Amino acid sequence: MTYSDFQFLTFELQEHGVLLITLNRPEAMNATNARLHWELTKIWTVVHEDPAVRVVVVTGAGDKAFSAGGDLDWITEMVGDAAKITNTMQEAADIVYRMLDCDKPIISAINGVAVGAGLAVALLADVSIMSETAKITDGHVRLGVAAGDHAAIIWPILCGITKAKYYLMTADFIDGKEAERIGLVTFSAPAGEVLERALKIAHKLGVGSQPAIRYTKKSLNNWIRMAGPTFDNSLALEMLCFLGEDAKEGVAAVREKRAPKFPSAQ
Repeated sequence: MTYSDFQFLTFELQEHGVLLITLNRPEAMNATNARLHWELTKIWTVVHEDPAVRVVVVTGAGDKAFSAGGDLDWITEMVGDAAKITNTMQEAADIVYRMLDCDKPIISAINGVAVGAGLAVALLADVSIMSETAKITDGHVRLGVAAGDHAAIIWPILCGITKAKYYLMTADFIDGKEAERIGLVTFSAPAGEVLERALKIAHKLGVGSQPAIRYTKKSLNNWIRMAGPTFDNSLALEMLCFLGEDAKEGVAAVREKRAPKFPSAQ
């Protein structure tokens, strides 16, 4: 693939090999539909193989959202459909492992709400800058499915097992200041300064020793890779839940903007 093949990602190559990638579905708060989810599996290999790119900064279009989770129409189509669930499981794994495989440093500028696959990209970045007022949540249990995508492989490493268990089992929202305090993101910043700070760090990395930076990333990512079996298991269990009745109720509750009444809790 080339950059022109992407429909919902836009690109701006800046000096020092800094590539700004923008998740671009602002009318849907950059939620991941089937196409964008697939594109997020492909872009990291393109970046990895592009000699013009030294550092990546990824953000969301507009000022409201980095990515507001999975598009409800897409999720509704997936619930109960084994073939679509299997495909989504492979794509979710590809996003995680291909971000780890990409040798270029990835910086996320979390300019607004981040949930689901978008949050996976935000938190798997090597450096993350989050708006102090932005809110993030893994959100899976709100839909009646187990925490998956990225959560089991990275949350315990970033913020520790006790915080990870609490936030992943409750799906409570976390703002930027608290996310920085517990180590879930690298830094928080005022909303209007998030992208600027991310780009400043990117340009600093762009003029550094490229082999030294890339090999440092490669070495440190082995800590994350050791959690690979845990992640693979969590992803399978998440997808198993999409075959159950709780997932149907979870999606319906989100659509109707009400509290869910999960069959398993009645």
